Amino acid sequence: MTTRRTVIAGSVAATALTATGLSVSAPAQAVSPLLGSDLIPHLLRRATFGPTPESLAEARKLGLNGWLDRQFAPAKISDAACDKVLARLPLAGADGATVRAKLSKHSYEAFGQLGRAAIARAAWSNRQLFESAVAFFANHLHIAAPSSGVWDTRADYDVQVIRKHTFGKFADMLKASARHPAMLTYLDQRSSTKAHPNENYARELMELHTVGLVYSEADVLAAARLLTGMTVGKSGSYTYDASRHATGAVTILGFKHANTATDGESAALAFLDHLARQKATAERLARKLCVRFVADEAPASLVTKLAKVYLDNDTAIVPVLRALFTSPEFAASIGQKTRTPFEDMIAAVRALGLGPETSGVKALDALYNNLVDAGNAPFRWSPPNGFPDVAAVWASPSAFVMRCNLHLNLAAGWYPKQLTRPADLLKSLVPVLPGTYGALVDALAVRLTGAKLPAKHTAAVLSVAEKLPTSPLTAKDKSLAGAAPYLIALVLDSPSFQLR
Repeated sequence: MTTRRTVIAGSVAATALTATGLSVSAPAQAVSPLLGSDLIPHLLRRATFGPTPESLAEARKLGLNGWLDRQFAPAKISDAACDKVLARLPLAGADGATVRAKLSKHSYEAFGQLGRAAIARAAWSNRQLFESAVAFFANHLHIAAPSSGVWDTRADYDVQVIRKHTFGKFADMLKASARHPAMLTYLDQRSSTKAHPNENYARELMELHTVGLVYSEADVLAAARLLTGMTVGKSGSYTYDASRHATGAVTILGFKHANTATDGESAALAFLDHLARQKATAERLARKLCVRFVADEAPASLVTKLAKVYLDNDTAIVPVLRALFTSPEFAASIGQKTRTPFEDMIAAVRALGLGPETSGVKALDALYNNLVDAGNAPFRWSPPNGFPDVAAVWASPSAFVMRCNLHLNLAAGWYPKQLTRPADLLKSLVPVLPGTYGALVDALAVRLTGAKLPAKHTAAVLSVAEKLPTSPLTAKDKSLAGAAPYLIALVLDSPSFQLR
C-alpha cells in the first residue's frame, strides 16, 4: 500500500537523484512530469524564492521578458509591506559607527537582525529577482555572520558592497569588498604589513572570489605584498596606510606593475580590476550562476555563453542574468535543482500565503532558529567559500523529516503562530471544494507545486486521512477540517515541491 512514508522516501530519493547528477545529465523530459513544462512557473521557481498566485499572474501578463525587465528595475517596484518589517530590524542595515554606538562590543544582535532581514526579504519582498541575486553574491563574496571581529561592520557590508552593486558591475563589487572593514577583518588583511604580509585574503581573492585554482604560490606571495596597506583605521573604517605597504615590482597572473611607494593603493585596485576581467573569473562566475539557477552540473555550453556576455559587457551583472534566464539551457532545466532548507522554508511560507506578524519579530526569530537547526540560516556558514548549492549537501532522511515537521507546523498554524494567515487556509488554496478527495489533492498540488502529483503520490497523501482518490467529498465532511493541515503539509513534502 502506498503511504505517507512512501512520499517521504520518494522525496529523499528525488533529492538524492538530483544530488548524484543522474537527473541533471538526463533529458529534461525525464524529470519534467513532476513539474510540467510551463516556462513561467519554472522561471519563478528559480528567479524568486517561490511562486505565488500574484507573481504568476503578473508574469503571465508581462511575459518572460517583460517580467525580467520589471524585476531588473527594483527601485521602481513598491516594497512597502516588506519595508515595514525591516523597520523593526534597524541594525540589519546600520553602518559600523551606529552599531558600535548601540551595542556592546562583540554583541551578536546586529548579526541576528541581518539574518532575520534576509528571511523577511526572501519571503515578502516584491523585488524577488534582486533578492535572489543578492543572496548569490553574498554567498560568493561570503563573510560568515556571526564571525569574529565583524560584529559592527557585517551589516554595513551587506548594504555597501552586496546590495549596492548586485545589479551593477562585478568589478565594482569586488573593489568595494576589498576595501570594506568586514572583509579586511574576516580574511585577516587588516593585519597584513610590509614586514609580515598576510596571505589569507590574497589567496581567497583569487581562489574563491575571482579566477579559481589557476594561481601559483608565487602569485599568492606577490598579491599579498601588493595588497599591504589596505587596512582598517582606528575609526573602524577602511583606510590605506602607505607606511604598511610593501613596494617593488610585481607580476601576478599576467598583471604587471612597478608598485612604487606613491601608487600602492592604485596598483592594488588595478590588480582587482585585472582579476575581475579575466576569462577564468568570467567562467567561474558563469559556472556558479548556472549551478545556482540552472542545474547542479552546470551546462558547459551555457557557461561559455555567459562568460562571453560578462566580458563583452565589462563585468556588468544584469546582462549575464538576462542571458541565463532566456537561454535554451535554462528552459530545458525544469526539475534539475532541489531546494535548500532555506529555499524550502521560504517557498512554503509564500505558497501558503503566510504574512509577517503585525508587530515584533518573534515569528522571524522562530524561522531563523529553524534554519539554524537545519544548518542553513542566512550567512551562518563558517568557511569563506559560502554555502554549497548542490542537492547532495542537503540530502538526508533526518534533514527531510525536519522539512516535513516545518511544513505541518506552517500548514496547521502551530509554529510560528505569530505569522498572519488566511482565516480558512484550505479555502484560500482551493476556493471551490471538488467532489472527491483525489480531486482535492490535485487542486492542492496545482496550487502549491504547479502541477498534479503522480497518482501514487496522491494516494500516499490521502493515506493520512484514510481516504482513496475516489472517496466522495462534501462541505459537510466532518473529517475534512482535521485532515486538511496534514493533506496540505504532505503536498509540500512531495518530491514535486522539493524541486525548484
